[in-house]
Amino acid sequence: MLRGLRKASSNWLGKVVMAAVVGFLVISFAIWGIGDIFRGFGRSTVAKVGGTEISIEQFRVQYNERLQQFSRQLGRPISMDQARALGLDRLVLGQIVSEIVLDETARKLGLNLSDAEVAKIITSDPAFRGSNGQFDRARFEYLIRNAGYTEGRYVASQRSRLLRRQLTNTILSGPGAPKALIEAMNRYQNEQRTIEYVVLDRALAGEIPAPDPEVLTKYFEDRKNSFRAQEYRKLQKAYEERRTRYTTPERRQVQQIVFPSAEAAASAAQRIAQGTSFEEIAKELGKTEKDIDLGTVTKASLVDRAVGDAAFALKEGEVSAPVQGRFGPVLLRVVKVEPEQVRPLAEVATELKQDLATARAKADVLNVYDKIEDARAEGKPLAEVAENLKLPARTIEAIDRSGRDPTGAQIKLPEEPRLLEAAFTTEVGVERDPLQVQDGYIWYDVVGTTPSRERTFDEVKDQVEQRWREQEIAARIDAKATEILDKVKAGATLAEAVAADHLKVETLTGLKRGQASGPLSAAAVDAVFRTPRDTAGKTNGTQPGEQVVFRVTDIVVPALDAASADYKRMVETLNRSLSDDLLGEYVSRLESEVGVTINQSALNQVLGGGAPGEN
Repeated sequence: MLRGLRKASSNWLGKVVMAAVVGFLVISFAIWGIGDIFRGFGRSTVAKVGGTEISIEQFRVQYNERLQQFSRQLGRPISMDQARALGLDRLVLGQIVSEIVLDETARKLGLNLSDAEVAKIITSDPAFRGSNGQFDRARFEYLIRNAGYTEGRYVASQRSRLLRRQLTNTILSGPGAPKALIEAMNRYQNEQRTIEYVVLDRALAGEIPAPDPEVLTKYFEDRKNSFRAQEYRKLQKAYEERRTRYTTPERRQVQQIVFPSAEAAASAAQRIAQGTSFEEIAKELGKTEKDIDLGTVTKASLVDRAVGDAAFALKEGEVSAPVQGRFGPVLLRVVKVEPEQVRPLAEVATELKQDLATARAKADVLNVYDKIEDARAEGKPLAEVAENLKLPARTIEAIDRSGRDPTGAQIKLPEEPRLLEAAFTTEVGVERDPLQVQDGYIWYDVVGTTPSRERTFDEVKDQVEQRWREQEIAARIDAKATEILDKVKAGATLAEAVAADHLKVETLTGLKRGQASGPLSAAAVDAVFRTPRDTAGKTNGTQPGEQVVFRVTDIVVPALDAASADYKRMVETLNRSLSDDLLGEYVSRLESEVGVTINQSALNQVLGGGAPGEN
């Protein structure tokens, strides 16, 4: 289940659903953490909690109600398969069981609320207020009916909810996170380190001579399985894509001098090569700087294609050879280059969220979904469906489980891990539900397979030699890094240790845990934080085979400022985490006292056969 929940939370659908039920996550984990909870018993009972039995029909009703509630919150239906993939089946059962555990405990303790108190709380709920700010009975009835409740059931559910809150609030009213924990969290989150380092790149490995045939053959035989021809599948899919671009194309400030003849242009180009300035040539032709300036333009905005191609092939400050333009021979000069700009996610996040919300709200998404599903139900091939609806379709002739074609090239796919997993867990010709993605759906068919087989040495000789060479380079770089590290440990400075190899010692300051910086990946930075002050270490660089040898020269832990917003957020997070842990332990203890048993067979009847939440 934990794997399922982590996987579910990685996309927008999972995040929305998880947010809707976050109040019960800890309780659910507490219940499902018991290894021997699944024991078979009465066929008509899904679960027994203390003296309360949950029948198949009761669970089916509650499960479907909650599934519908999640669907309404998402604005689209959730199928049984999608619910299982998201772990909703287990989550819902965990909620129901934990609620019953708390209800029975509240009854044992004699907790109760009067009808008047429950009514007062319901009528004061802002959700049920009308335009005059007072309780509006018509609005109340409308909202609870849409949520699938009768008035009696809603009042009963609120009474139980309030009693459970009364019980759990007593448990959660502790003093909060201790100072030592806050200080430890501050150190973990905000500690900064400074290092001196050197990068050992592939060039340091030197020349790698071609291996002897015997060496290469032995290398292949020892690793034959890694060169095995993977199972390939012909994957056909049609999907809708939202087209949003946040890229500003490259722009250049271009100057142009038009000449009366090709000879005049060639003569001017020769003079410029000998030292005459571009401006002097223009001045001789009676042209001002304004006359020759085409402005700062994109390649697409230049009407003359020949001029555009030539201008965008030049370096900044470079003058072109004569170009036969639409209006005569020209010389071009690029004054300034403005590189292509891609707006970062942080900058466009609000705009992107709005685009996504608008896209999801459009009725034509579900309309197209219905049309595709209707056509599929009629037995029409996916390619024909896509063509009829004028949707983009794509055929992948051969792809293996890692997403590569037979040559080893990576194939770009939307939702790659999920799509590949789905394709390789279905059979040829078997119709599967579409994959639901952030801005639509992906339909796919597996129309053919090529079985896995062992390749001969001759088939993969080039690949074997390349992999052997990469391994040799990595081994040499690692040996050099170890040699340098040993010198530093023996008392040499880092600069002294790398002097013979003519490597430059650099400095990085302000490093924080989990944040990549310079030649260090986030994992490499974590290695720095596992190294004491004034101690050296080594780690992998950002490029394959690359090594970084470093020494931690300084460690700074910012002082705690109890008045800062960061401090308050940190304390709030710690208190919430402690409360969740405490509540989980409490419910787990109640569960063992009350007694909980689950009938897996009966549960499968409701959920459609497969073990719930399996991945």
